[in-house]
Amino acid sequence: MYNMLLASQNGGMILTVAYLVVIMAFFYFFMIRPQRKEQQKKQALLESLEIGDNVLTTAGFYGMIIDIVDDTVIVEFGGNKNCRIPMQKSAIIQVEKPQDALADSTDTQ
Repeated sequence: MYNMLLASQNGGMILTVAYLVVIMAFFYFFMIRPQRKEQQKKQALLESLEIGDNVLTTAGFYGMIIDIVDDTVIVEFGGNKNCRIPMQKSAIIQVEKPQDALADSTDTQ
C-alpha cells in the first residue's frame, strides 16, 4: 500500500514538472522570442541610418537626417533650415531611403 502511495506522488510530481516545462516553452515561443526579433529588427534599422534618409519619429514628425553622432541624430523638419532638432536614434521608428522614394515615384507613373 505504501509503495503504491509513493508511486502516485512521484507521478504527480512528474506531471507538475511537465506542466511547468510546457508553460515555460509557451512563454518563450509566444512572448520572449517575438520580442527579441523586434529588438533585432529595430537595431538593424537604427544601424542602417545614413545622412539624407527620410525618417518618421515616435512623435509622428517626418524629417530628414542631417547629421549622425554616436547615439544622436540631427533631424531637419519640413525643409526649414531653422528647424533642426537633435534627438536620440531610438526615437526613430521608420526609415525611408532616398532611392526607395525614387523607386516608388517611378512605379506609380
